[in-house]
Amino acid sequence: MMLIKKPLALAGVLLGLLGPAALAEVDANVAKTIKARLEASNPKPKYGDVRETPIEGLYEVELDGGSSTLFVSADGNHFILGDLFQVKSGGGFANLSEGRRATRRAKVMETQNIDDMIVFSPKGETKARIYVFTDVDCGYCRKLHQDVPELNKRGIEVRYLAFPRAGLQSLSYRKLVTAWCAEDSNKTLTALKNRENVPLNVCDNNPVAAQYKLGNEVIDVRGTPTIVMEDGRVVPGYLPPATLVKELGI
Repeated sequence: MMLIKKPLALAGVLLGLLGPAALAEVDANVAKTIKARLEASNPKPKYGDVRETPIEGLYEVELDGGSSTLFVSADGNHFILGDLFQVKSGGGFANLSEGRRATRRAKVMETQNIDDMIVFSPKGETKARIYVFTDVDCGYCRKLHQDVPELNKRGIEVRYLAFPRAGLQSLSYRKLVTAWCAEDSNKTLTALKNRENVPLNVCDNNPVAAQYKLGNEVIDVRGTPTIVMEDGRVVPGYLPPATLVKELGI
């Protein structure tokens, strides 16, 4: 089975194949053949459903919940690992694979219980919301947190989820749990990000481990802070308020 570790960037000759029309349902026999061939070759990954692509004879299969995508031939004997791009008629490219991932992320984040997050809300109208996977021992996480009052002033609600970069056995994990277990979580998180000495309190049934797993396995967080927009777009790293406002279109 051939593996090409490069994104599938399509040239202009394929432009006509990449229209926005709804895709047909995959033939059951084709889907069965592709899945069987992939699983027989390498049973370790978790293969998603087989889907049509805008290119005839090429099918899409997500790996491990969407962390990667395979584009597979109908017989399952060849695939390309990477992203599918559309050549736009007005110029430039559109990453169709990232668009699908963003849609999935948005749906996943919508299902998360806001009561399990530490939320800083505007006093007035909320114009936009961002989800932030954060650590307390991260310099740019602290920098972003210093911007929260300005973000709130501009109508942006900040919803924090925990992501201890050093893992679930680390001091950072215990610090984050302390914030989530506190009676005043907002105040405690701020104190920890300001490097104040806060007594550690690791309570039962806290959501930190589950949020860490969500970041690792679903959102594909690779560092902190990681900002997830309401539409599922991901910003890996710090953005100053003015840039973030522009990205949010407010």
